[in-house]
Amino acid sequence: MSKTSLKIGPLPDKTPQKLTVLIEPSLAAELEDYAQVHSQLHGEDAAVPVLVPHMLEAFLASDAGFRRARKSLKAPS
Repeated sequence: MSKTSLKIGPLPDKTPQKLTVLIEPSLAAELEDYAQVHSQLHGEDAAVPVLVPHMLEAFLASDAGFRRARKSLKAPS
């Protein structure tokens, strides 16, 4: 078989990683309220465990200081 070149290379690993965290009861209640508001707004149930990864992604994407600092972690020393 000849070598074929594609514009899309190997796909990244998208296997979900499990992370367990402990949170205060007040934060748990806020997350439940957020899930309820989200469900009402979009007309479909959205459980906290489904929403939290999206919330974390949005938070990290909006943190310009983190993005700048992260570049220095990846820079060759």
